[in-house]
Amino acid sequence: MSDCIFCDIVDGDIPSHTVHENETVMAFLDANPLARGHTLVIPKAHHERVNDLPADLATDIFAAVHDLTGRIERAVDADATTIAFNNGPAAGQEVPHVHAHIVPRSEADGGRPIHALIEDRPDVADDELADVAATIGST
Repeated sequence: MSDCIFCDIVDGDIPSHTVHENETVMAFLDANPLARGHTLVIPKAHHERVNDLPADLATDIFAAVHDLTGRIERAVDADATTIAFNNGPAAGQEVPHVHAHIVPRSEADGGRPIHALIEDRPDVADDELADVAATIGST
C-alpha cells in the first residue's frame, strides 16, 4: 500500500532494526519505544485491522509473538511484557497496518495495567453481559 510506513519497512525502503523475519511476518524494534526492546510484529502483507487478516496469517503473527516474547524479555532483562494490538483509530492505532506491540516491563517502569486505559468504564449488569455474550457467540 502506498503511504504505509510499515509496508515501506517490509520493502526495505525504510531501514529497521529487524529481529525476526520469515515469508509472512516481520518484527522490528519500535522507533519510538515505550521501553528498551519494544518490538512490533507485523504481517508483511498490508492489512489494516486484525479482523481483516486471513486466519492463517493471524496464526503466523501470534506464533512470532509467542517465539519473540521470551527472547525479548531475556535480551533486556525484563520482568514481564505487555502484548497489545490497537485495532482501529478509535483504539489508538496510529499506523493503519496490523501490528502487535511487545513491550518489556519491569516493576519500576511506572506503566499501568490494561484496565487503566479507560477512565470512564461502563457499569454493565449481568443480564447485559449475557446478552452481549450471546450476540457475539451467534455472529
